[in-house]
Amino acid sequence: MSEAHPVSFVHLRCHSEYSITDGIVRIDDYVDKAFEENMPALGLTDLNNVFGLVKFYKKAREKEIKPILGADLWIENEINRDQPYRILALCQNDKGYLALSEISTRAYLENQYRGRAEVKKSWLLEKNEGLIILSGAAMGDVGQAILQEHTDIAMNSLKDWAIHFKHRFYIEIQRVAEGDDKKNETRFIDQSLNLAQSLEIPVVATQPIQFMDQDDYRAHEARTCIAEGYIMADHRRPKLFSHEQYFKNETEMASLFSDIPEALQNSVEIAKRCNFEFTLGKNYLPDFPTPNQEKLEDFLISESKKGLEIRLKELFPDEVKRNEVRKQYDERILFETSIINQMGFAGYFLIVADFINWAKNNGVPVGPGRGSGAGSLVAYSLGITDLDPIQYQLLFERFLNPDRVSMPDFDIDFCQEGRDRVIDYVKQKYGAGSVSQIVTFGTMAARAVIRDVGRVLDLPFNFVDGIAKLIPMELGITLEDALNKEPQLQDRYNKEEEVKELFDLALRLEGIARNVGSGIGVTHLLGCATHNFATRVGYLLFHISLREQFSDHRVPFVYDGFRCASRCHQAPDTCQLNAFHTCFCKGRNIF
Repeated sequence: MSEAHPVSFVHLRCHSEYSITDGIVRIDDYVDKAFEENMPALGLTDLNNVFGLVKFYKKAREKEIKPILGADLWIENEINRDQPYRILALCQNDKGYLALSEISTRAYLENQYRGRAEVKKSWLLEKNEGLIILSGAAMGDVGQAILQEHTDIAMNSLKDWAIHFKHRFYIEIQRVAEGDDKKNETRFIDQSLNLAQSLEIPVVATQPIQFMDQDDYRAHEARTCIAEGYIMADHRRPKLFSHEQYFKNETEMASLFSDIPEALQNSVEIAKRCNFEFTLGKNYLPDFPTPNQEKLEDFLISESKKGLEIRLKELFPDEVKRNEVRKQYDERILFETSIINQMGFAGYFLIVADFINWAKNNGVPVGPGRGSGAGSLVAYSLGITDLDPIQYQLLFERFLNPDRVSMPDFDIDFCQEGRDRVIDYVKQKYGAGSVSQIVTFGTMAARAVIRDVGRVLDLPFNFVDGIAKLIPMELGITLEDALNKEPQLQDRYNKEEEVKELFDLALRLEGIARNVGSGIGVTHLLGCATHNFATRVGYLLFHISLREQFSDHRVPFVYDGFRCASRCHQAPDTCQLNAFHTCFCKGRNIF
């Protein structure tokens, strides 16, 4: 962090759209705002996940802002599971990030309660290296004890945290309350300062950002209602947020905590202590077992040559003809293997060939290969694809090219009913802890967001449905585009107050992440435990989206389930495919 610009406060807390249930901050807007405000560092701490990790990290680095990574964790309340606590964990370094990932993974796999993954306090106390802990303000175990006037419990809890996190634990205070809640907030801050002084524990001020601008509050409330199934007009619904939880600049924060300037300065000190750097562009493939510990590169060459010999005998049964074309095939194999080895993907090819050949040998129909991978003679020789690239004049350079660094990507079609067997085989061979599926995010697209917002506004179904159906059926269309392209929609927006309210609210939420799913046919295979890189959600789920994985140079494996393959396998004699497909069941190309 540069000393040229005196810094009085750093944002350490933010729930982005990737918090799913209660944040509407878009990462690009968040980082851009910090850049405009000349902030040298910025934190992202989504609720119980780090889904936005890579996107935030890269965006912050692009703007020369120091990224501070962490998570807002649920902590199990052993006395009452319905009232969990919250604490903020920030990564000081690599060890802290790995500890956070492991603890979070354990919570999802071992300690879910009512769909909420909770960390046991004992886990955090045991595995604390590289983490800085903020007490969670009023929502932490210390804060709850103070609000319930259990000062002795609050003091014991503080001592416990401070002993295990020596000089890495801070009492967190916030000023965001409204109305009657302000009295409790003031009491909490006063008592926290007294305890901090008596126990010599530092205090830090944070701003719990849930939305970017103050006038985004209503849109944020709509988002929480969409996530939790409430109607905005329902007076009984929980109201956990205030108008004050927007992105405040340094001046606003300095005014808010003018009586406790050291609490602001501690946010800067924490930012200086957090120096985690994510390693991008490195591949983490498992070790492929080779006989006699032969080098992967040498083994790839020998296996490719063996496979090529088998393929040539199939293609050219006549030995004379085979010898005539052999030179061309041998030269292509040597060229491709040299490029593959040069780029470090020998292991990738051997792993893919391994599970594809296992599938073929165990009754799982496999497609012939498609996409640029079909241009590889090595892939054809290893049995990954069933198309001779030389015969069809397919270019290897479209698949791998050292002058244009891109990751290999085989789209593999398996019988839909046998795909899980293949994935299970991969888990058994390389370890279940090294295999995970990849997260996907459902977003609030134009029609969907209109329907969602209409529901939480309690508008009649037929009214909302009529508005949604006026949006043109175009891929990727936005609400703004729809208003420009559909005169009737624009006319109703201008004349009907309910339509205007519906659209104005929907425009603020359009495109943000709505829910979390998994890429059914996309699997991540690593040479180490997946929790080193991901939070696993119930089943093993890699938290970085497929788009970020390709931009990060990570190597996912795509196992596409192909229904046609299943049908061909079940009824081979009635299989009818067009001239540019391959018959899965009979293993031949029809051209």
